[in-house]
Amino acid sequence: MHNYYPFVNYPLPYPFQAMEPYIDIQTMYLHKTRHLQTYVDNLNRSLEQYPRWQRVPLEKMLADIEALPEELQTPIRHNGGGVYNHRFFFAGMLNNRQQPAGRISGKIGKQYGGLSAFYTQWKKVALSVFGSGYAWLVLDGEQNLRIITTANQDTPLALGLKPLLTIDVWEHAYYLKHQNRRADYIDDWFHVVNWDRVNRRLEEAERESEK
Repeated sequence: MHNYYPFVNYPLPYPFQAMEPYIDIQTMYLHKTRHLQTYVDNLNRSLEQYPRWQRVPLEKMLADIEALPEELQTPIRHNGGGVYNHRFFFAGMLNNRQQPAGRISGKIGKQYGGLSAFYTQWKKVALSVFGSGYAWLVLDGEQNLRIITTANQDTPLALGLKPLLTIDVWEHAYYLKHQNRRADYIDDWFHVVNWDRVNRRLEEAERESEK
């Protein structure tokens, strides 16, 4: 999977129905084929006239938005962020009722006192997003876990943080099944967290910090 222009809306690593009954097939289908596709198309259009930036990885552009030409900054923040955030969200789910293990389990236990306390804080933060955005589990520069929010399609990359997990709390991520009950959606989504992927992301982030 290349991560530069022209961007592609790659297939999910699982069928659209894979997250049932927690996330319904119709939501997954529309989220992936309509919402994410729109961000991909708009991102490609934004870069059509900027060959200098067409081989720059998306993460690099998002991490240093101000290095872009001024007229590109908002399109990349919105559309590039939409592509990055959605890919990250979809890749972070797996419907096999995993529990945290390994490095991430140890860090959650040390910082939050266990999975239950962690989830209480996670849900509180995810519910605090006003309007549209995301809640994230990130690794900061001190190698500590943090739970943060970003508005709209902003990313933790611009804050110098290493993302490990995210939940999309835009209404289109849950409204067909959960209507306005964001709390119920958060509860259901927590059943499909891919903790193996979180562990791999944590290990990669820790290795990068050692360089």
